[in-house]
Order: sequence, then C-alpha cells, then structure tokens
Amino acid sequence: MVERSGRSEPAVLPALLRAWLGTVAALAALVVVVLGVRYADDSTPGRVDARISAAADGVGPPWRHVALALDFLGEPAGSTMLIVATVAACLLLRRPRAAVLIVAGVGVTVGTATLLKHVVGRTIHGDGNLSYPSGHTAFLTALAVMAALLAPRRLGLGRTAGALLVLAAALVAGAAMGWAQVALGAHYPTDALGGWCTALAVVPATAWLVDRTADRLVDRTADAGRPDRR
Repeated sequence: MVERSGRSEPAVLPALLRAWLGTVAALAALVVVVLGVRYADDSTPGRVDARISAAADGVGPPWRHVALALDFLGEPAGSTMLIVATVAACLLLRRPRAAVLIVAGVGVTVGTATLLKHVVGRTIHGDGNLSYPSGHTAFLTALAVMAALLAPRRLGLGRTAGALLVLAAALVAGAAMGWAQVALGAHYPTDALGGWCTALAVVPATAWLVDRTADRLVDRTADAGRPDRR
C-alpha cells in the first residue's frame, strides 16, 4: 500500500509530517533571513559567537581528529561518498524516488547556501573567506533529514514519533558538523546555525516538489496507457 491510491511508490514527504515540516521550514527560513541581515558584509564575530568560539575553538587531540573527520564529510570527496552510499541504499530498498530526493535535496541545499554566502557577504579571519551560512552544516543536516524522512513509514511511526525522529536527526547532524566547523575555526557559531536552518528550510520544499513531479509523471504514464474511450 502507498499513501495515495494509484501510486507505485510512497511519497518522500510523508503526509502526516507535511504540516509540521512546513511550519519548521517557514521558521527556519525566517532565521536564515534575520541572521543574514544581521551579519551582512560583516567580518567579526557577534557576542554569542565570541563566547561559544572561545570554548570550542582550537581543540586538541583527540577531538581535533574527530572535527577533521566530520569536516571531511562535507568536502567534495567525503560528501560524494556519503551521497553515493545513501543513493545506493535507497535503490536497494527499491525507493528510486528517495534516491532522486537525495541528489536533488543536496544539490538545492548546497546551492542555496552558496548563493546566500555571496548575497550576505560575511567573511571570517579577514581573508575574504565567505562564511554565512555554513555549507558543511547545511549539507550534513540535509542528508540526515532526508534519510530520516524514509523512516516513519518503514518503521510504522506515528506523527509525533516521526517528527521527533526527523528533528533528532537534524539536531545530531547539525550540532556535530557545526561544532566541527567552529572547533576548526572555519565558521562562526551563527554560520553553523544559518547552515542548519538553510537545510531545514530547503529540504521539505524539495521533497514536496519531488513528490509532485513524480506523481504527475505517474499520472501521465497511466493516462497514456489507457485505451481511448469515445
């Protein structure tokens, strides 16, 4: 059985989570905009940034090795490995629509983060490195959220449990990568928050678009296969 009759595959954005994720996406987008306006064309840490960075920046072994490993997952080689593995898992589970979401979701999220960096123009260390929002944090958060979206239906979770699972995945991935970026001095904490919120704003919209496009294709294919009745 699927969420809608006549569909060959379940939606990647579960119906029971659409309203909740829509609200989260709207709030996340608001945070991205507010922080972007606040730190536009800035190159200095805010008060909160300074306090958090003082505690997390410059960690030594073994935590620095952990931070470097997490940072690698957001680099081209590491992110490619994660995407390929996740897409392969979706295909093995016979969820091609989910595989499309992984590729599209990552592309739109990272593309949005990159565009925002040039629009906001915040830099770090005074060397021209655009920092807001954190693309690494946005990437890992997006991937975690998209993976978590597959679980509610597969595990038979209800609305509350499914929402908590998606939120937990987003928090763990975002906090881990955000900490790594701050610990390595690559981003301010508010950059990481902006990246986290970017993913939360983009992924639900991308999932909805993937479902809508796939459903239309299924409908057109079904209509084309029906005999012409006159």
